[in-house]
Amino acid sequence: AGAKPSGNLISLLAPVICVIVGYIIWRFVLGNPSGFTKPGTGAFWPDHDGPKNALNKMYLGGIIVPILIGSFLTMLTLVIERFMTISKATGNGSSAEFLRKVQYHLANKNVDAAIAECDKQRGSVGNVMKSGLHKYKEMISNSELTTEQKVMAIQKEVEEATALELPMLEKNLVFLSTIASVATLLGLLGTVLGMIRSFSALGEGEGGGDAASKLSVGISEALYNTALGIGTSAFAIIFYNMFTTKIDGITYGIDESGFTLTQSFASLYR
Repeated sequence: AGAKPSGNLISLLAPVICVIVGYIIWRFVLGNPSGFTKPGTGAFWPDHDGPKNALNKMYLGGIIVPILIGSFLTMLTLVIERFMTISKATGNGSSAEFLRKVQYHLANKNVDAAIAECDKQRGSVGNVMKSGLHKYKEMISNSELTTEQKVMAIQKEVEEATALELPMLEKNLVFLSTIASVATLLGLLGTVLGMIRSFSALGEGEGGGDAASKLSVGISEALYNTALGIGTSAFAIIFYNMFTTKIDGITYGIDESGFTLTQSFASLYR
């Protein structure tokens, strides 16, 4: 239960902090006056011109760029947080091997050895199995309930333990999937705003080759937004799919552990 508030705190604070950091990177790193032949004035959004390299060109992509950098940093923060949580939940060793060891100990009616295996596994499957095994051990010495009622009691204990484990695994994945969708749209918005500025500048100019050159530069600057948005979205989708695959594997292991306990008890303690 202690992981829940911290997980919520990360998902709430990360976007705000990352957008602020994104603005600082955009304003003071990409928008460093030394990177432009014609540095401009202004505190929030200086009107620089003549970028010396690709990073400085990104600055000219506009005010959507820091939001996109913030989105990328938020995605990285959530990926690191989920990676740490899911790695911990996976535990030590193979789930299939762990289940085989537990089945072996249960077949020999050695519940304490099975519980010791759960302590070694140290993952979500082990946590659920351990809860079920404690109820399993309790039901062995229970003489008031029928075998069917005992099996139902073990199954209920496993379901309650599962209900505590799964939300922790799936937390913040919805934010990752949202970034995957929104980052591309933000990139397109930045590109459209950049194109509007470019064509407005073209309309105010006198035309000719110089105007066409400025338009092509403006379009290339606007497209940095699209590149940032698509790149962020691509990374978010890759990690989202990787995490959901790992969670599916853990969930399968949890389901197998519940089935193992109920089948073992039903066959050994009729």
